[in-house]
Amino acid sequence: MARLALLSVSNKIGIVDLARCLVEEFDFELISSGGTAQILKDGGLPVTKVADYTGSPEILGGRVKTLHPRIHGGILARRDVSEDLTDLENNQIRPIDLVVVNLYPFEETITKPGVTLSEAVEQIDIGGPAMLRAASKNFTHLTMLCDPAYYGEYLQELRQNKGTTSLQFRQKCALKGFSHTASYDQAIAAYLSKEFQDTLPQQYHLSGGQLQSLRYGENPHQPAAWYQTGTTTTGWAAATKLQGKELSYNNLVDLEAARSIIAEFTDTPAATVIKHTNPCGVAVGSTLVEAYQKAFNADSVSAFGGIVALNRPIDAATAQELTKTFLECVVAPGCETQAQEILAAKSKLRILTLADLTTGPKETVKAIAGGFLVQAADDLMADTSKWQVVTERQPTPEELAELLFAWRVCKHVKSNAIVITNHGTTLGVGAGQMNRVGSVKIALEQAGTKAQGAILASDGFFPFDDSVKTAADAGITAIVQPGGSLRDQDSIKAANQLGLVMVLTGVRHFLH
Repeated sequence: MARLALLSVSNKIGIVDLARCLVEEFDFELISSGGTAQILKDGGLPVTKVADYTGSPEILGGRVKTLHPRIHGGILARRDVSEDLTDLENNQIRPIDLVVVNLYPFEETITKPGVTLSEAVEQIDIGGPAMLRAASKNFTHLTMLCDPAYYGEYLQELRQNKGTTSLQFRQKCALKGFSHTASYDQAIAAYLSKEFQDTLPQQYHLSGGQLQSLRYGENPHQPAAWYQTGTTTTGWAAATKLQGKELSYNNLVDLEAARSIIAEFTDTPAATVIKHTNPCGVAVGSTLVEAYQKAFNADSVSAFGGIVALNRPIDAATAQELTKTFLECVVAPGCETQAQEILAAKSKLRILTLADLTTGPKETVKAIAGGFLVQAADDLMADTSKWQVVTERQPTPEELAELLFAWRVCKHVKSNAIVITNHGTTLGVGAGQMNRVGSVKIALEQAGTKAQGAILASDGFFPFDDSVKTAADAGITAIVQPGGSLRDQDSIKAANQLGLVMVLTGVRHFLH
């Protein structure tokens, strides 16, 4: 008797070609359901509908069709257990040798703008995961395929093994099946968690598909890979690499840091240069090339080998500037044809386009021994209407705009963070120091004489007035900080004595 293959797929890529080989080359009989049966029939292939095979019609608009003993008995029967074979014979059930199943496009559905809860729920597959899990569980006796990428390898297995598959291949397919259902359930749980509750869930599931094996992680002795959550139409997976070498682990980490900064600026051309996740230069300008030149010149020494993010498509003038120094990566929402031709001279420079640079992760996850920490992403945008001016001197409109620019940048600098800016450009950045005084000194030293008339932003409060006095001595005229210290009045008093503006945001942006 011919072997039996069950085909029921949402993703129909390659299914007709696979089915044709099964029938014509390996003498399989096909059973199928719904749209898959129709596409096989349209392809001129003999196929028995599941409803005809089971003797039970599809009901509930197709919600129930494969949930039947003749299907699951044929999948789960152990061919080396006599009782199982007797059950098959007594119930007129044929063993199924191949199950080809993939699931309703739930993740693709929930990414569509305006999708409703009911539309999402309808894309929760029931019969598919049941068959997938059953066939994966019984890998000793049959093969399960849930990814079109495996079709060719499966046929090659049949050709090399006289019409059968190796245990090793079936095990690989079973693992893929369980990983697929786990990822699918995780996507559903994550979506419903956001729909049904406001807080982080009691059970947090993180699942992703490997997009790319990376040469190594932060260091050569650390294996690493890049995983994508959700669909490949979102996030960095949606980026197009126009030229350059493969992306590394550190490239991707720095690119995300650059993206998060540039996302702060949408209403004017902006540029940032990143090194080791910290900005060495951020600037806005009337044109993109002006913004990049200002960002690069803010710390041209550190910019060497940096990562650049731009919030406008790369034009020819900006491309010309980008070729003047060694950079690792450049990302922008687009790249003009003439700019691509100019950048081609730097063939090793990685040029990426990512249309949406503003949408980041909703949560951040950090691994710790025995578990991980999850928090909502720090995507709170600054609201100057809620800021409090606590000094006698009030900021001018120009100073307030500069304070906002400095605050936006400071949010993305490793704590303890100090940022000094003027004219929409960073002049000095103090990052990652063990005490705030140290960060102030580093930022002021970097700014040098340009600190005269500049703005200072701090990601944390000043528990003592020493930093205020140091800033004033260097020529700083206004300070923005979250406030909240028991000794805020000491800093406010010093600012008043020295004629500074001090603004308290009431919001803290620590970045550890």
